[in-house]
Amino acid sequence: MVKYIGKRLLYMLISLWLIVTATFFFMRIAPGNPFTSEKKLPPEIEANLNAHFGLDQPWYAQYWDYLVRILNWDFGPSFKYKSQTVNDIINEGFPVSAMLGAEALLLAVAFGVLLGIIAALKHNRWPDYTAMIIAVLGISVPSFIMATFLQYFLAIKMGLFPVARWETFMHTILPALALAATPMAFIARLTRSSMLEVLSNDYIKTAKAKGLSQGVITVKHAIRNALLPVVTYMGPLTAGILTGSFVIENIFGIPGLGAHFVTSINNRDYTVIMGVTVFYSILLLVSILLVDIAYGFIDPRIKLAGGKKGE
Repeated sequence: MVKYIGKRLLYMLISLWLIVTATFFFMRIAPGNPFTSEKKLPPEIEANLNAHFGLDQPWYAQYWDYLVRILNWDFGPSFKYKSQTVNDIINEGFPVSAMLGAEALLLAVAFGVLLGIIAALKHNRWPDYTAMIIAVLGISVPSFIMATFLQYFLAIKMGLFPVARWETFMHTILPALALAATPMAFIARLTRSSMLEVLSNDYIKTAKAKGLSQGVITVKHAIRNALLPVVTYMGPLTAGILTGSFVIENIFGIPGLGAHFVTSINNRDYTVIMGVTVFYSILLLVSILLVDIAYGFIDPRIKLAGGKKGE
């Protein structure tokens, strides 16, 4: 396990270096510059700004300086918010995005697994059909359409929830539902297919022959093995929910990191774009590593197989 984690950490560092390098050069070849606006700056002022932010240096000097700053966890100053650094923006916005993402993740996993289990236990009956119709709708409807639908019917028409903003727990429910709809549908379909496969195994038939109740068989024998594909999906799901919150945060007026990222694109705030991209890349790589480690603990056979291969 230690050898495996060490190897994965090495791959993570290589992947992160490639992401940082690609982000740096994509920003360099992008049209315009951070000081491009409708009103053109005098050449002297623009030259002073380039010198102040080090943009007048050769590309390799800027690249090396950026790598050193990332190693020191310093993403540099924001070009548009003069009194803030990129680290300040991340520290301010990420807790909000993390809270929204955690709530959406909890809803997606809880209701997705529940729908999948019900559909598998009631296979080819009306609960199965109902659960799969909900799943198909969740997959088919984009999150921004779902957000607008929830705002119109549950907030404006029925008045059950606030339309937007981020103040109380009630303000978090609609954006979390909109963000959780698509992953919940994927998890429901994944759980259903996995449960059907597990329920057809011989050890489940043996448990039934011994007289165990359906509840005991489902909870003690079926669910644990059926959830392995869901655990595998958790790494990409976490990153997908965090990046999917970019649109949701703008629709609901939530002051999260996604909203700052979209604003930085409109403002050509390159340091914020690069910093947030690298930050989310680190989250994705770490979440995938944690899921792989958890997978080994959930299914000991995987850990044993890895040990035999390493010997």
